[in-house]
Amino acid sequence: MKPWNANKLLRSFSNLIFALLALLMISSCTSKWPQFRGPESNQLTKEKNLPLEWGNDKNISWKIKVNGRGWSCPVVWGDKLFITSAVLEDSTQQRIRREGGDVRKINPSDAIYSWEVYCLNFNTGEELWKRTAYKGIPKIPTHRDNTYASETPVTDGKRVYVYFGMTGLYCYEMDGNLVWEKDLGSYLTQGDWGTSTSPVLFKNNLYMQFDNEEKSFLVALDSESGEEIWRVSRDEKTNWSTPIIWKNRIRTELVTSGQNARSYDPLTGKLLWELNLGGGRNISSPVADNEMIYLGNEKRRDGGGTLFAVKAGAEGDITPGEGETVSPGVAWSQPESGLAMASPLLYEGLIYIVERRRGMIFCYEASTGKPVYQSIKVPDAGPFWASPWAVDGRIYCLDEKGTTHVIRAGEEFEVLGQHKLDDKFWASTAIANKSYIFRGVDYIYSIKH
Repeated sequence: MKPWNANKLLRSFSNLIFALLALLMISSCTSKWPQFRGPESNQLTKEKNLPLEWGNDKNISWKIKVNGRGWSCPVVWGDKLFITSAVLEDSTQQRIRREGGDVRKINPSDAIYSWEVYCLNFNTGEELWKRTAYKGIPKIPTHRDNTYASETPVTDGKRVYVYFGMTGLYCYEMDGNLVWEKDLGSYLTQGDWGTSTSPVLFKNNLYMQFDNEEKSFLVALDSESGEEIWRVSRDEKTNWSTPIIWKNRIRTELVTSGQNARSYDPLTGKLLWELNLGGGRNISSPVADNEMIYLGNEKRRDGGGTLFAVKAGAEGDITPGEGETVSPGVAWSQPESGLAMASPLLYEGLIYIVERRRGMIFCYEASTGKPVYQSIKVPDAGPFWASPWAVDGRIYCLDEKGTTHVIRAGEEFEVLGQHKLDDKFWASTAIANKSYIFRGVDYIYSIKH
């Protein structure tokens, strides 16, 4: 019999513990969808065994109706799912009709709303708690196609942070206790179109891009207390894009979009670089890899529509000169890119863009900007508002009409299938716990085998 070796046994035990911890870390990682477009702000997931098909009567784990309206996306931490909504409690129009009066012209902001935060059981859809963040008359009007709850919450597993546009910013513990709230001011937006920029977390900082028609700024708050850490003014008008934290091969940056794209040091607010995007309207958010970040604006009458690739380590004003498409900080730029409402998807070296109005899809080589294919009509597709996602060699594109179009990833355009839910969808999909969570106008859906 071999002699007992205490050191060898201890090493084996240590290796077992390490393996178990690694397994727990992997499991924990895949049970989180903590912010807009997921853990890395790119609509990608490490989840496995996700459903390949779904429909009104297929692979729906649960389906619940939430009062009110909102384009905010679901966020997930473990077995908790958070969603927000703005519930119309009473309006001048309703009151006049109840009193038998004649409704002519009603101020859309002359209404009483409740701004609600819901925590649901991820596995069942059961409501665990609901909190009314604010109740009253909206501080600004919003467009009929927008809502008063279009910003996606963010969570770090200890607290959930909820921003309701000009109505306020609220921090809750995971069990629903209010930790702090903050009023960042109320300012008019372009065309009274409202707001949609979501908060972003990095370490213990909470960031808000607060672009409007009167007083635009970027602010960093202490996530535990809500106290202001730094603030920088922005020479911008109304924007609807959400910033991202870009961890590249050189440094970590806080990148914002607008009429100009700008990068800041997330700890100090120092401006690192800026790029004039050439006009247009900014709604989509950037996507990035270790080497470059890809961003741009929707084409409008004043310009826009160009997709830019900015290099890691860029400094100063990196706007290409007149008639130029590159600069020391810009690796390439692609005009008429198709960029619109949905954020671009970067997957296996290719960038996919879905276009809102005509249901088109575009594909570019990420390293060079070379078109792989452009302006291909996705068969039977409606407008695309939600950001596409990718799993196991498939690109998923959810249109407004509730059809998810499945496209083969790669250089050849090929439709692999369609999955239909009878609802209207503008919010991007959350992916966690081997499930898809869709937020429609009427219902929230959990899709699982």
